[in-house]
Amino acid sequence: MKLCLKYFKRFILGGFLLYAYNLIAVTFNITVPINLFTITTIGLLDFPGLLALVVLKIVGL
Repeated sequence: MKLCLKYFKRFILGGFLLYAYNLIAVTFNITVPINLFTITTIGLLDFPGLLALVVLKIVGL
């Protein structure tokens, strides 16, 4: 049960991190869409996951 609660918290915090990033990145026009895939990536990988999504967005994949 503790493991499920830990990952649930990480997914929620991942969503907030992505939302905060998008608030800042809207001025540079490199926002990352908020969906289940991106929240799961950030929830599991944390900041490196956000960095990977931003790099993929810049490269165009």
